[in-house]
Amino acid sequence: MTAVFWVVKLLTTALGESVSDYLVNSYDPYLVVGVGFVVFAVALVLQFSRVRYVPWVYWFAVVMVAVFGTMVADVIHVVLGVPYLVSTVVFATALALVFVIWRRSEGTLSIHSITTRRREAFYWAAVSASFALGTAAGDLVAYSAGLGFLAAGLVFAVLFSLPAVGRISFGLNTVLVFWAAYVVTRPLGASFADWTGKSVGGGGLGWGDGPVSAALGLLIVVLVGYLQATGRDVDRTLEPVR
Repeated sequence: MTAVFWVVKLLTTALGESVSDYLVNSYDPYLVVGVGFVVFAVALVLQFSRVRYVPWVYWFAVVMVAVFGTMVADVIHVVLGVPYLVSTVVFATALALVFVIWRRSEGTLSIHSITTRRREAFYWAAVSASFALGTAAGDLVAYSAGLGFLAAGLVFAVLFSLPAVGRISFGLNTVLVFWAAYVVTRPLGASFADWTGKSVGGGGLGWGDGPVSAALGLLIVVLVGYLQATGRDVDRTLEPVR
């Protein structure tokens, strides 16, 4: 089930990139961002209304963090003109602050300890900040550093594997390993989404953001449907969120 979690997580990050790019480039970007915010808010409200983990609700929230988070990151760079290096540093600082406050307040950053609304709020703040950081870092490597989508994806694939290597070989703390890998999933998934969806002239394979979004969405529906139907990833020993 650990493997399924990371596969779905990577698919959601790729989906967020491709869906955001497709919608913003196909329709009125102001309308798209506005609707994206509404659906994002609905997804979080739905998630916070549950006292236990529900697969489709949780992953719907993750998908909307990915989609709307990509839109916000793009607005910051394209509309406001903030350089990728600056936004990367800002989001890294924001994520660090979330972790520091969360750790001092609750004594742990473990996802298995989320049994209160306050801890859940910290969790989603960390998820949102990690997506923002990953988006900025991915664009920094692909565009500012000039590596392109495929090379950037390979770089992040290596970085994604390092926490697991550290855990297996050196016994690194599981919480540290989880969050280190979690942050990298965003630029990893987005890099390959861009590589497959963008035009050949733009450094991609030219499959199109629309078809890539549809394929990724179908895969997520199948995997999350499997989790919802089987309940294999539900830890029934945890207390309900209060």
